[in-house]
Amino acid sequence: MKPDRIVALIALHRDTLLDDVLPFWLRHSPDSEFGGYLHHLDRDGRVVDDDKGIWCHGRFAWLLGRLCRTVEDRPEWRTAHQSGIDFLRAHAYGDDGHLLFQVTRDGQPLRRRRYLFSETFASIAFAEHAALTSDEAAAQEARRLYRSFVDGHEQPGQMAPKVDPVTRPMRSIGYPLGRIATAQALGSALGDDLDADIDSAIDEIATLFLSREHGALLEVVSPDGTPIDHVDGRTLNPGHAIEVAWFILAEAHRRGGKPEWVALGCEILDGMWQRGWDEEFGGLLYFVDLDGGPVQEYWHEMKFWWPHCEAALATLYAHALTGEARYERMHRKVIDWSFEHFADPEMGEWFGYLRRDGSVASTWKGNLWKGPFHLPRMLLVSWRLLEEMATAGGDLSDQKQ
Repeated sequence: MKPDRIVALIALHRDTLLDDVLPFWLRHSPDSEFGGYLHHLDRDGRVVDDDKGIWCHGRFAWLLGRLCRTVEDRPEWRTAHQSGIDFLRAHAYGDDGHLLFQVTRDGQPLRRRRYLFSETFASIAFAEHAALTSDEAAAQEARRLYRSFVDGHEQPGQMAPKVDPVTRPMRSIGYPLGRIATAQALGSALGDDLDADIDSAIDEIATLFLSREHGALLEVVSPDGTPIDHVDGRTLNPGHAIEVAWFILAEAHRRGGKPEWVALGCEILDGMWQRGWDEEFGGLLYFVDLDGGPVQEYWHEMKFWWPHCEAALATLYAHALTGEARYERMHRKVIDWSFEHFADPEMGEWFGYLRRDGSVASTWKGNLWKGPFHLPRMLLVSWRLLEEMATAGGDLSDQKQ
């Protein structure tokens, strides 16, 4: 990548994060009455609903803690971070010790979900808090929540299966994906050596979920990796798969450019970009069918904000680690399309949900699923990676193990 392009992209990512996205959330999200964050927001920041998601609190508290620790320890960031941590400690836990999924504004329990992703995001929030404040109790809670997530998937009977395991046993890619991301975050914040966990998760993805016959990363598979020839087994989520790709590429970079993981991440990116990129209108389709048949989800042609954030990271990492020009072209394509269609220069932040042609389908800026996470994470991680590329003279492809 040419130096002037890198400089321009650094400014775009840094300024969008610090002068647009983060100010939008800090203006509208902190709850001065009950603590924590209000995150069901309309285009202009108006609160549409005051119920609160636990994983949204983990995500925003993580982001603010990481910004304080790695960018600048601004008082308003630290105050908002502490509010999220305090709300998690006071209201995230059900009677059985597992985390809730959704609570009322004042923290009364509303909803549980069978999976344990509230645990992963609270874990990384507590880890960043521990790194920022030397709070040993937070560090231990981060580790406990991570182990609860792992045990819930690996210990029989810990988590109710979604589908009857006798009739149709299956594995979901959500577990190894979540394991990589959470282990990486704990390693970064706490210095914990979780490389064996990451190795195991990447191996599971490569051996069970990657179908080289189809050139696709599957969402669910049989326990031995055999594709499931039913609609759930044939439904692909390109953005989810591309998120896996950049996690693997980031881990390859952290460990000195492991060539087998660079190749694996690029293989996943290539296959799922080919399946997911909409050549007619641009942007990534939300779902596609493995065999090219009809897709069961009726929103399959919509363009959601978060897959484009993951694709921006995956293509940037792929270019940085290989030096291949085609990945720079892919990165330019997804960045240009996203900023043209998702960004809201008038009110700030990004719209979350577009129609296939790129027109706005909903004015939500935040809800139970969209919050200050995928977009600001992409902006922050890309900004830092681009700075590395600038120092290295364009890319990182000559790094050695």
